[in-house]
Amino acid sequence: MGPHLIATDNDGTLLGADHALAELTVATFQALAARGHHVALASGRHYRDILAFRDRLGIDAHVVSTNGAYTHGPDGELLAARYLAGELARELIALPRPEGVRLNLYHDDEWVIDAEAPELLALHVHTGFGYRVVAPERLDGEGVGKVLYIGEPDRLGELEAEVRRRAGEALHVTYSTPNSLEIMAGGVNKGSALAALLDRLDLAAERCLAFGDNLNDTEMLALAGEAHVMANAHPALGEAVPHARRIGHHDQAAVARHLAERFAL
Repeated sequence: MGPHLIATDNDGTLLGADHALAELTVATFQALAARGHHVALASGRHYRDILAFRDRLGIDAHVVSTNGAYTHGPDGELLAARYLAGELARELIALPRPEGVRLNLYHDDEWVIDAEAPELLALHVHTGFGYRVVAPERLDGEGVGKVLYIGEPDRLGELEAEVRRRAGEALHVTYSTPNSLEIMAGGVNKGSALAALLDRLDLAAERCLAFGDNLNDTEMLALAGEAHVMANAHPALGEAVPHARRIGHHDQAAVARHLAERFAL
């Protein structure tokens, strides 16, 4: 059996409800790497926010971060970066936001936010990744991989409609969770990043296994020859990727359990 590429989302997929890696997951991925399979951690998280999980796995792994805006090699080399056009980023920064919705930007090396929101840091307790507060009028919109609006889903729905009305195909608009509206340059998503990585590795999409749980995984799952949707996935994800196989819950290490069975570990 030749090498495969195993591409997996993090939160709600590879990580448990505590946003940590189970021992079974670590052991399984180390066994797969030892057999020569490639691994890509593909997440909406920032690159720096994913490194702790790669280190915990203890394997060489590619990192597709910020919903596909960045791809790094196992040695940390930046292989690709795709930014929002400055004028579009500035328009998103200036867009009026409902009360309680936080503006966030992911740059190459940092996460900036428009006001303190300590409740958001719980997601990053295992990585130590945090934001820097910057007033929106001080943001120039250059070098932005992703704009995130974080807030109540009904308020984000209003923003989404306005963003789509203004920008159309110039932006890729998705959600990683119901309270996180995420915006990248047009054509930037986990699927397009994964396609480029498969070309780099000289592997056909049929040799790719992908795992996901939310709407920002749609393109990645649609590309993969073997696509898997978690039991806890957003209801619309399975409908969007009908060929995907439904597996178990993320809090029961279902990705590792499926891979152990698939590769007879």
